[in-house]
Amino acid sequence: MCGIIGYIGNENASELVFKGLKRLEYRGYDSWGIAIKNGNEIFSKKCVGAIGDAEYTFPKSMVAIAHTRWATHGNVSEINAHPHFCCKKHIAVVHNGIIENYHELRKELEEKGHEFLSDTDTEVIAHLLEEFLEKGYNLEKALKETVKKLEGSYAILVIHKDDHAIYFAKKDSPLCIGIADHGFFVASDPVAFIDHTNNIIFLEDYEIGYVNTHPKIFDIHGKEKYRKPIKVDWKLEQAEKNGYEYYMEKEIFEQKETIIRAVSHEKEKIEKITKLIDNAFGVFFIGSGSSYYACLVSSYIFSKIAKKHVNVVDASEFGYYKHFLTPRTLIVAVSQSGETADVLDAVKKAKEKHAKILAITNVISSTLARISDYLLPMQAGPEICVVSTKTFTSQLALLTLLAYTLAGKYNEGKEKIIEAAKAIETILSPENKKSIEELAKKLKDKEHIFCLGRGVSYALALEAALKIKEVTYIHAEGFSGGFLKHGTIALIEKDTPCIVFAPKDETYKEIISNAQEVKARGAFVIGVSPENNKVFDYWIKVPNLKEATAIANIIPIQYLAYQIAKLKGYNPDRPRNLAKSVTVK
Repeated sequence: MCGIIGYIGNENASELVFKGLKRLEYRGYDSWGIAIKNGNEIFSKKCVGAIGDAEYTFPKSMVAIAHTRWATHGNVSEINAHPHFCCKKHIAVVHNGIIENYHELRKELEEKGHEFLSDTDTEVIAHLLEEFLEKGYNLEKALKETVKKLEGSYAILVIHKDDHAIYFAKKDSPLCIGIADHGFFVASDPVAFIDHTNNIIFLEDYEIGYVNTHPKIFDIHGKEKYRKPIKVDWKLEQAEKNGYEYYMEKEIFEQKETIIRAVSHEKEKIEKITKLIDNAFGVFFIGSGSSYYACLVSSYIFSKIAKKHVNVVDASEFGYYKHFLTPRTLIVAVSQSGETADVLDAVKKAKEKHAKILAITNVISSTLARISDYLLPMQAGPEICVVSTKTFTSQLALLTLLAYTLAGKYNEGKEKIIEAAKAIETILSPENKKSIEELAKKLKDKEHIFCLGRGVSYALALEAALKIKEVTYIHAEGFSGGFLKHGTIALIEKDTPCIVFAPKDETYKEIISNAQEVKARGAFVIGVSPENNKVFDYWIKVPNLKEATAIANIIPIQYLAYQIAKLKGYNPDRPRNLAKSVTVK
């Protein structure tokens, strides 16, 4: 879940990778570092803390690699920050992923006299390269032999003091090459260099190679691979704040456009996808985090609208269901990045059983998109904030449209979703924003917040609780209205905040009854509903959108969580211990 970038070319490499690394901050912000090839020397700088807060002037160079870290092996410290070096300091390495057999490799290398400075798994890569170079291999062959010894996941960049090139290798972690007029980038994500080029080669697993005057790509056996770059239609302004204080706020407000973009696919494409769902013998929706909750919300909509049962499984648990899979099974894999390790692992297990895969992702060049049989893009544009906002509602919009189309109601479904998108203007009107901001002041010092709902709103309550936990660090839990009585109501005491989702649907009377139960125990009841109710101590007004309710009702909670985080002095774009793209299991 780290971010890496390298540049070789005619412009100042150190400046370009430093700026690009700031755009990769969503992938990790525990520490950062840079290695710059200057003549026949490698200059390096490492710092603890977020790269976004850093200002630094580096020496000019034509070759540089850099890294922003989300710690997995070894604590957060300057010595554990990347880049890592071999004993002679001739080789610098940055790495995203996890080397699972690094203990054995480190012991073997230490027995041969190599001295390690850090506690990271990455450092073994530098020493392995050094070991093979001392046997007389060139760097290309040394890298091939090194990756053969590695178990786990990796995206690796390497520079050597005597070699004018950046070497790379990839397995189970994203890596791409950007081809600019003035040089070449190699990075975890095109967002790092999108202001310089949108001509990109996306590397596949077990590919290695180098860039100097042009890219050279080989498979693990040394066979050269030829691939044309593709054009990515993201624009720089989509990856910038554009006047907003934080990306989270920008992306919350973008939803009135991104929801409409999500459902702008041709009707024929949506109908083709729904036929796959209809004809499958067993349908599994899988995702992680917010994507999992989007799947869960949608399972209720498929039941109600399309009269279709779908199984919803947390991607990290999906492997334990693989015994049910057949070639007639359809897996609907939902992932913002398309690089989530748990989702990719689940998909690979499903493919072993010859199940068909439909990918719903925001990144059409991602690993998930490339290994799936069918693709339905979210079309939300880059989401830079670590927490999911606009991509969650894009997922809901797409899945809701599929349910309606399966029921033969494509036009009705699309109209409802567009209505929900337009309603965001009212939900986030100046008056309503002020009301939510006042509520944030009341909640910022609370220790617990409970979120309650039934049906679709139960699944939404889980996502609401996740948003609050992610950026405010307040303990929050989501429950079905009925489940609360089975133990957790013991935690309700005077002024305990309870957010109650009360749409005007078949759940309304029962969820209001649940609200009365918690209020009788002293709870401070916050109603998210089209109409006020005397049981509410605070009312967040939302429109009555029936089956599109979930799309609109999560918006005020996203904004509430954002405001609480600001009041508590936290940066909502980079919550502690989290990274945007979870590329490790």
